[in-house]
Amino acid sequence: MDPRRLYLAQTDTTVGFLSQDSHLLAKTKNRPAGKPFLIEVASLHELKKWARIPNRWKNMVRRSARTTFIYPNGQALRVVKDEWHLRFLRRFGWIYSTSANPSGQSFDEQWARSQADVVVEDPRGLFEGEPSRLIKIGNSRKKKIR
Repeated sequence: MDPRRLYLAQTDTTVGFLSQDSHLLAKTKNRPAGKPFLIEVASLHELKKWARIPNRWKNMVRRSARTTFIYPNGQALRVVKDEWHLRFLRRFGWIYSTSANPSGQSFDEQWARSQADVVVEDPRGLFEGEPSRLIKIGNSRKKKIR
């Protein structure tokens, strides 16, 4: 599997575009290049390579499912626990993720399939689900964003 290709897959939350090339994702979604993407990681060990988890929030991060945390360094990371999506994600260790729709619009499966280099389907198929919760954590405070 090539990390620079654009994959369309069902994530643990909703159908998404996945790639290790953030410029490719921004171009596909017609999104400003400076706007950061969420990073999905396959394990807590991989998460530690990207951000330091403040001691106060370690248990919450470890136990949370379908939740993206914005860490003090500004990185938005989610540890994936869904077994189907993990089978795909383990091949990369980490990957940029975004919803599979044009920026600001709703999901259109035909458009998404036409944009992707590779479509990865599991037994669940592709469906627009609820996005992950988004929580910003600092050394002493947390704030729910979404």
